[in-house]
Amino acid sequence: MGPALGLNDPYYRSHDGRAGVTTQIGGRELLNFASYDYLALNGHPEILAAHQDAAQRYGTSVSASRITAGERQVHRDLEAALAQIYEAEAGALFVSGHATAASVIETILGPKDLLIHDSLIHNCVVVGAQAARCQRKPFRHNDLDDLESYLALTRHLFERVLIVSEGIFSMDGDGPDLKRLVAIKERFQAWLMLDEAHSLGVIGATGRGIAEHAGVDPAGVDVWFGTLSKALVGCGGYVCGSQVLIDILKARAPGLVFSVGMPAPVAAASLAALMIMRREPERVEALRENGAHFLAGARARGLEVGSSWGYGVTPIILGSDIRTFKAARALEDAGFYAFPVIPPGVTQGSSRLRFFLSAAHTAAQINSALDAMVTITDRT
Repeated sequence: MGPALGLNDPYYRSHDGRAGVTTQIGGRELLNFASYDYLALNGHPEILAAHQDAAQRYGTSVSASRITAGERQVHRDLEAALAQIYEAEAGALFVSGHATAASVIETILGPKDLLIHDSLIHNCVVVGAQAARCQRKPFRHNDLDDLESYLALTRHLFERVLIVSEGIFSMDGDGPDLKRLVAIKERFQAWLMLDEAHSLGVIGATGRGIAEHAGVDPAGVDVWFGTLSKALVGCGGYVCGSQVLIDILKARAPGLVFSVGMPAPVAAASLAALMIMRREPERVEALRENGAHFLAGARARGLEVGSSWGYGVTPIILGSDIRTFKAARALEDAGFYAFPVIPPGVTQGSSRLRFFLSAAHTAAQINSALDAMVTITDRT
């Protein structure tokens, strides 16, 4: 229907060069609000040097699964650094972020178990439950009364229960009450798993994620997992937790055991990014200020932002699919790039443009994008 409505296909657009505060499409530079470079580290000289040094030493591929001949010291160094973030005993790296959660769930759950998750959870969790052949139940988004009520009625029916939520939900920009999640997990003798893909480097005074943000001991969460492709400008996923958990995953998790190991240059780049995050907390503070500025500015202009906390990502909710596609096109024509999200990525009637903020965006850039959105929404 796109050509009939005068709309371009927004999917699989070819971008020229590096994604950052700006991006280039078809030779035209656009102000970019569609990339995950939260801490403005993509292309940082120190990270490029780490990547290049690792490529010189190890090549572009480790050429085997890690369990056979693909293990390199840089994998272990990054795992240890990530585990330190969560005050965990150990960590494990996966070459795919999506396969990380799916593999963990498939490994630790079975047909006699329950996976209960926030209704807006990422697809990787659903896929993991399917592979595990466990019972799966969503609870209403961030509604912990709903979670607690269901467990009170059914906990006795299952051997093991895994509760899964996210530190920051990538479509809505909000998160759960972690203190209460931990209390519920303890009450019902369940495990708790948190997706930190969009919260590591984004929330918490020093970017250590939702545990730091909520003032909760990270030990209250049994499985921390996330991706390297956001604040850490790499690719792949990680899990942190007890040594026993990591030993089991390294022996049995399909996405680790049966997959080639993460390329050493990617691991080295993400390790360098993590070190910069730790060394330069002002990047996290700049991101926090930009997120708050965007959220406040959107609300002041009468734009619908839902339940966003105003950190790394905030949606502008437009409702209909057609209106959202038209707004994305008009926004691009005005020199800004934000991606349209429609069902099944979000619920029916809540189609939106997602705005990802960076530590390097300026207040003037944010204001100009918001002003453009006001003009566009008035016309569409």
